[in-house]
Amino acid sequence: MMATHRASGCKYIVLALFTDLQDGDHLYDVGDSYPRDGLKPSAERIAELMSSNNKQRKALIKEA
Repeated sequence: MMATHRASGCKYIVLALFTDLQDGDHLYDVGDSYPRDGLKPSAERIAELMSSNNKQRKALIKEA
């Protein structure tokens, strides 16, 4: 069962360097906050980045 995550109001910490292909190739480095100011990702996008269901096949963010 996949956990649901609130997309707004939550901040996340980047665990691995990645380029956000859904945000104009914005680069996130380890330790950065996600999302950047002005970005409101969907709950589905948050779930994708917190799981291995992405191009890097590993969790890229965690809840702060």
